[in-house]
Amino acid sequence: MISESGDYITDVVKENLKLIRHTKGFSLDKLANRCGVSRAMLSQIEQGKSVPTISVLWKIANGLNVPFSELLKEKNQDGIHVLKVENSKVLYSNSKVFASRALFPFLGNRKTEFYELMLKPGGHEVAEPHKTGTTENLVVVSGKLRLRVGEKVVELEPKDSVFFKADVSHEYSNPTDQETLMYLVMDYTDEIG
Repeated sequence: MISESGDYITDVVKENLKLIRHTKGFSLDKLANRCGVSRAMLSQIEQGKSVPTISVLWKIANGLNVPFSELLKEKNQDGIHVLKVENSKVLYSNSKVFASRALFPFLGNRKTEFYELMLKPGGHEVAEPHKTGTTENLVVVSGKLRLRVGEKVVELEPKDSVFFKADVSHEYSNPTDQETLMYLVMDYTDEIG
């Protein structure tokens, strides 16, 4: 996925990736082997020369054994945190048919994440398996969703929700000519980090 505010996301990701990788004592080569992302791509991300796709970020997070949000977290703040829509981070798939907006501040280590997802008419997005124990709870607000989890397929309409183990391959498809809006709560039930 590519961010609307690419420079800001690039800066946040590069700093967090460097910090987490060094804290865990991983060389670029070791992380590349663990996550399946080339050493060259990891280096470009750490230098701020590349905005990674959503699938690359997931691979890196899995290789580092941290929640996805750890790569996007901002500097620590205390107390209440208002996330104004104009300051939220929206990521897009390479094809621009799938968008994800985080509805939580990227502060500290979290086990739960909340997202707004938008899938354009006819859009299709494949998600690789997340870490063991990761679950997704998804509700369709508007439009329709065809969700494949492993070999099972479910069809969802507005106000329908689904809960599933997301440690298997899953796919989101919009079989209609209208945009689909969804809210997703992702929970990392196993210990991460």
